[in-house]
Amino acid sequence: MPDDLTAPAAPGRTALRIVLAEDSALLREGLAGILEKAGHQLLAAVADADALLAYTARHEPDVVVTDIRMPPTHTDEGLRAAVAIRARHPGIAIVLLSAYIAEAYVADLLDSTAATSQAGIGYLLKDRVGHVREFLDSLDRVAQGGTVVDPDVVRHLLARRRNDGPLTALTEREHEVLALMAEGYTNPTIAARLFVSEAAVRKHVGNIFAKLHLDPDSDRRVTAVLTYLRGSS
Repeated sequence: MPDDLTAPAAPGRTALRIVLAEDSALLREGLAGILEKAGHQLLAAVADADALLAYTARHEPDVVVTDIRMPPTHTDEGLRAAVAIRARHPGIAIVLLSAYIAEAYVADLLDSTAATSQAGIGYLLKDRVGHVREFLDSLDRVAQGGTVVDPDVVRHLLARRRNDGPLTALTEREHEVLALMAEGYTNPTIAARLFVSEAAVRKHVGNIFAKLHLDPDSDRRVTAVLTYLRGSS
């Protein structure tokens, strides 16, 4: 059961127009209840990728929230629908849900969408829905244009990839900053979490960009996260 299902919506939270896709009826109804209780407008709650594409085209929501695995094959229908939505509707933010950590999905989704839109993108584990405030905060960050990767996925990738490729040039603190960037946090929030000044965070971020040799004309924050998730340049 969600641990804070009865928690009120955060003050000042922007009401979002959302299309939801999840083939599990129980989880779909639970998500619908969480979103509506938080003050969001649920335009449609559907069970397959075809319906997701149809309702997204019809309603042009602010955010699409979709499971990765849906009928008929329960492999990557939701992911492929998300990529199609990003190509057809680049202004729509997308949050993908997964039952477990699937590394390829993270980089594939970001690679296929980051270059075509400034709208936010997120990858969350379904367990995160049980932490309602965290889930809703992640949804807000994606709706505001952020890139958000589930903290458990970030920790998993950090453990496996911290010694790969260009990431070896980063200091311990720079790894910590980059991990929080991957979770979608802004510099002020990173500073608060690490108990350092915003100026220190800005310096670390600048060092990360320099050490990863990122193009100044690109969205270096997104590119840094992509490099981190792939573990190579």
